[in-house]
Amino acid sequence: MNGSMINAMVSMSGLQQKLDIMADNIANVNTVGYKRKDASFQDLLTNTKEQTADFKEPGRLSPMNYTQGWGSRLMGIQPDLTQGPLNPTDNALDIAIEGNALYQVQTLEGMAYTRNGAFQLSLQSDGRAVLATSEGYPVLGENDQPIVLPPNRSIRVDADGTVQAIAQDDTATPVGRLKLMQVTRPMMLTAVSDNLYAVADGVNVEDVLRTVTAGEGSDIAVRQGFLEQSNVDLTSEMTELINVQRAYQLSARALTSSDTMMGLANSLRA
Repeated sequence: MNGSMINAMVSMSGLQQKLDIMADNIANVNTVGYKRKDASFQDLLTNTKEQTADFKEPGRLSPMNYTQGWGSRLMGIQPDLTQGPLNPTDNALDIAIEGNALYQVQTLEGMAYTRNGAFQLSLQSDGRAVLATSEGYPVLGENDQPIVLPPNRSIRVDADGTVQAIAQDDTATPVGRLKLMQVTRPMMLTAVSDNLYAVADGVNVEDVLRTVTAGEGSDIAVRQGFLEQSNVDLTSEMTELINVQRAYQLSARALTSSDTMMGLANSLRA
């Protein structure tokens, strides 16, 4: 009975974590650039029990021994980087990535990466404008420097990520090229917010991300005037949520049954 209670409690703990992750996915179904989180589990220690010879009866068909498990635990959480739908916005500062890549931005804690292309222009004291995220983090170019536009210029972004400053007379001046990073090991990305990822300290960035080039001959392109929506499928997420809830209820019922059986055993008198 102790084994069944431990198994049920461990399973309930893992299922509760799964429910929290799915609730976070559902809450961000309309968040621009959000990537659903996927949890992976693994079995804990499994023991093989050997019955004594007293259990061997004539005509017994079932095996003498049995396997006892101890539940499962959450092994890791990784983002699902599947492409979300691209919606047109007709806003020149809305820039979406088509394909497997992330923007690189500069935060107060260091380098970070995002799929959210809802950018803005952050005006400086000298009249220049820095391309930044909605949180104010500068978006970096291929030279690892922020994309800066001269005063009184509008922005144009080509499919290969080249950013050009457009003057009032339609003169175009290249000011940089967006740096795009492709994820090779999603498990090593750490979510620091809903739309922002970072590489943990002590992990080599080159082992997790690699620089890619957008444009002709590549399956990656930059789309100005579009925003990538969340890749959460609400129907699939709700269906899985119901399955996890039922599994949690089953584990809770097993825990209650074990507690009841233990109470009956304790109440027995010789």
